[in-house]
Amino acid sequence: MTDEVLRAAEILKTHRASIDRLDAILVYTLGERFAHTQAVGKLKAEHNLPPSDPNRETTQITRLQDLAQRADLDPEFAKKFLNFIIQEVIQDHKTYQD
Repeated sequence: MTDEVLRAAEILKTHRASIDRLDAILVYTLGERFAHTQAVGKLKAEHNLPPSDPNRETTQITRLQDLAQRADLDPEFAKKFLNFIIQEVIQDHKTYQD
């Protein structure tokens, strides 16, 4: 291998190590987030509140799209990602309602 290819392999290794650390952060962050949303779901069930809150969801989507734009992340991707999470949370909340 040439020096250039070896250098590229080292740079790739560094990027992948960072990606792996960030993936771990994402997983732990999602775990913490879902622990809180589960507590919210139980609270809603105890007080007979609806499993979803469309106003909050709209506010959160708008807020995350703004954050995404400032973070140089595609706001549409952020919206899709949050919508996925919201649907999972609503399903959890419905389970507690049953």
